[in-house]
Amino acid sequence: MKVEGTIRGLQEIQRANERNIAAVEPKGGLGRAVLYATTQVHRYAQVITHVDTGSWRASHRMDYRQAAGSPRGEVFVDPGAINPRSAARPVQYATYWENRGGEMAVYQRTISERGDQIIAEAASRIKGEMA
Repeated sequence: MKVEGTIRGLQEIQRANERNIAAVEPKGGLGRAVLYATTQVHRYAQVITHVDTGSWRASHRMDYRQAAGSPRGEVFVDPGAINPRSAARPVQYATYWENRGGEMAVYQRTISERGDQIIAEAASRIKGEMA
């Protein structure tokens, strides 16, 4: 009887270990957490971007991929976007404002204002998938 209980306990431990491994695999919980974080950074950056013509706000892009077995998310200003009114590229003035800092530094603000919250939620999502 004791052997059966021990085997059953080992099987439960093994199943829990398998759930933990799946949760941190790039295509598992870790990948979903990176995608969640990327999406949240993108959304917040759009919300806080100042609007004149709307080109800068509309030029924010996000990219999510599995690179070398690891999930990777990126949020950036599309270098090919063009402001229809001025024919300027939003990436040029976005870079200027980002480097200058302050209220118009969209990505700096996103990280300082929401970064910890986004990371905590992403980590919580991974933990939620673990045993």
